[in-house]
Amino acid sequence: MKHRVYVYSGCDTCRKALKFLDEHRVEYDPVPIRDQPPTKKELKSILAALGSELRRLINTSGQDYKAMNLKDKLPKLSTDEALDLLSKNGNLVKRPFLQTTKGGVTGFKPEEWKTLLGLP
Repeated sequence: MKHRVYVYSGCDTCRKALKFLDEHRVEYDPVPIRDQPPTKKELKSILAALGSELRRLINTSGQDYKAMNLKDKLPKLSTDEALDLLSKNGNLVKRPFLQTTKGGVTGFKPEEWKTLLGLP
């Protein structure tokens, strides 16, 4: 089964994650996160895998996050409202974003990815 990896071509961390997958011969479909953000359903699934820590889904260092003043607005949004916002703006989603049948992760920490993918 191929995994979905939401990436941005200008992101060094995303390139490292794809290289990691290639080196471990993991099949995946790269998805351009800016053009095709994760769906609300995918975001809910990952949120559950992240222990419902909404902040772990969000790219807090991005320009859109800062321009939209989400530091102040996000705490006032319901989880549903926040997921709706993320599903419409891929720049707000922390990347890379790996989706598997077992769950998913955001960001790239090789050990987390190995565990999720069942790699040695």
